[in-house]
Amino acid sequence: MRRRLPPLNALRAFEAVARHLSMVRAAEELHVTPAAVSQQIKQLEHALGQPLFKRGKTLALSDPAKAAAPLLADAFDRLERAAAQLRIGGRDGPLVVSTPPAFAARWLVPRLEDFHTRHPEIELRLLATRRLVDFALEDVDAAIRFGTGDYPGLRAERLMPEAIIPVAAPDLAEGITSAADIATRPLLNDEWHTGSQVFPDWETWLTSLGVVLETPLRIQHFGESNLTIQAAVSGLGIALVWRSLVLDDLQAGRLVRLLDQSIATRMAYHLVMPPSRAALAKVAAFRQWLLEKGGIASQHGMVSTEQLPSSRGAGQ
Repeated sequence: MRRRLPPLNALRAFEAVARHLSMVRAAEELHVTPAAVSQQIKQLEHALGQPLFKRGKTLALSDPAKAAAPLLADAFDRLERAAAQLRIGGRDGPLVVSTPPAFAARWLVPRLEDFHTRHPEIELRLLATRRLVDFALEDVDAAIRFGTGDYPGLRAERLMPEAIIPVAAPDLAEGITSAADIATRPLLNDEWHTGSQVFPDWETWLTSLGVVLETPLRIQHFGESNLTIQAAVSGLGIALVWRSLVLDDLQAGRLVRLLDQSIATRMAYHLVMPPSRAALAKVAAFRQWLLEKGGIASQHGMVSTEQLPSSRGAGQ
């Protein structure tokens, strides 16, 4: 049976304007000019034989448009999910996940054998990048992002809370009983993170613990978290690091946590995806696996950092 539908582009323009109540914001979303959006709305109104907006100082939906807007939004959500299935082949296509390089190297990759054992039918491709992928333009199913969880328009699920802790190789940790002792040792700085407002530099952190810095600190700088942590494992100095990135090193005894000190933050790793991708079986399988593996000090069976060895005992 032939469907009697107005032009699809005009319906898409109307749905965007109805959500934003703004021609300009709708145009930005659709990557066209406001004039083009206005023309699409006029075309749709002509096809339907009635106005869709009450025009004044601000846009307001007509009563029929107000009733139709949520139905159209749902319809476009369904179209997006269907297009995703067609584009990436559902479960049979590769599962493409974007992830920060340090998280991939130090947490995700060491655990992937378990995922492959559970789901041998899923081909997993990791895109290790600091860049935020554009789900609308790239064939990426999901992303692991580090932040506070504010990702408008995307489904975000908190995986692991995060804190900052000082760590060192066991030999270097020997004899350290106070923050003042740390100030006398060689230090490693992760420049990528200390440029943020969340991650403190060494001087700020030591001063907050009451250390009076009478001589300059000996600091070696690195531009990436993975390099900073590897330098700490190699005994080059003490590092302030994100806790989740050194879980395996702490458990294996390659690093020890100093003084049981930590800096609590609102930051966490999140699994992020468009709502349309969440329905894919391969994405659901990866999500469930991450939740089982990712909960620090939670019901999912990860070892709490409070149970990990610190310099008291482990470094002696």
